[in-house]
Amino acid sequence: LVQMARLTGYDVALCDPRESFASEARFPGETFLEGWPDEALGAYGLDARTAVVTLSHDPKIDTPALQTALASEAFYIGALGSKRTHAKRVTALHEAGIAQQAIDRIDGPVGADIGAMSPAEIAVSIMAEMTERLRRPDTRPGAVV
Repeated sequence: LVQMARLTGYDVALCDPRESFASEARFPGETFLEGWPDEALGAYGLDARTAVVTLSHDPKIDTPALQTALASEAFYIGALGSKRTHAKRVTALHEAGIAQQAIDRIDGPVGADIGAMSPAEIAVSIMAEMTERLRRPDTRPGAVV
């Protein structure tokens, strides 16, 4: 996903509190945000030209990051996981006091439904969906048309 995002013109920043996942060795030359994603995203600053994609499969990491993203104007908020995982995520966000209208902004499971199986195919599906949300704002979840 990092490589494809770069190829399509996005500036990429990675954040994972687990150093074995977000490391210079795995992602040479990339920008890293330090700390837990929710705090790092808040400090980084999210605006209407920002996309946030959570990929950790760990609700302790992803759910707070999604809360931060939902409080922003990010044009795209995507979360990796199955429909079952997304339902659990939605429940956790409700329990944290997040309104349904905000939760509806999350594309989850992330990516256009193209039957993607491999990591590269999933990245293609995410980039396709992200591009659609950027170029056609009326397709954003919760968009008022």
